[in-house]
Amino acid sequence: MKFMLMMHAPRGTGGWDVAEWKPEEVQAMVKFMDDLNRDLRTNGELVSAEGLTPPGEARVVRGGTNGKPVVTDGPFAETKEFLAGFWIVECPTAQRAYEIAARASSAPGRGGVPMNIPLEVRAVGTAPEV
Repeated sequence: MKFMLMMHAPRGTGGWDVAEWKPEEVQAMVKFMDDLNRDLRTNGELVSAEGLTPPGEARVVRGGTNGKPVVTDGPFAETKEFLAGFWIVECPTAQRAYEIAARASSAPGRGGVPMNIPLEVRAVGTAPEV
C-alpha cells in the first residue's frame, strides 16, 4: 500500500517563519529531511517526496465555459471536502497547469455532466542547498 504523508504547516503563511531562522537552523532542518529521505530510499519505502510552496500561492481551478480554467485564490476547499487524489505534472507555466487542472475538473459525472471538481494547484518548492 502507498500512503501520502501530508506535512501540515502552522496557520498563517505556512512557513514556520523560516525566514527568521538562523542559517544553521535551516541547514539542520534540511539535513534532517535529506537524512530521512535517504533512509526511506535505502529501505525501499520512498516513492516521492516534495515540498510545496506556501498556501498563499495556491489556486483553486474549476473548468468553466468551453473548458477554460476559472482560477480563484485558494488554497483550501470547504472543510467537508477531502483530498481524493492528485497529479504531479511538469509544464512550462502555471497557466498550462491551470489548463490541465481545468480539464481534470471537467470530468464527467452523473449523466455525463461535467463535475467541475475543485483542484488546488500548487508549485512544488525546492529546499535550500546545505
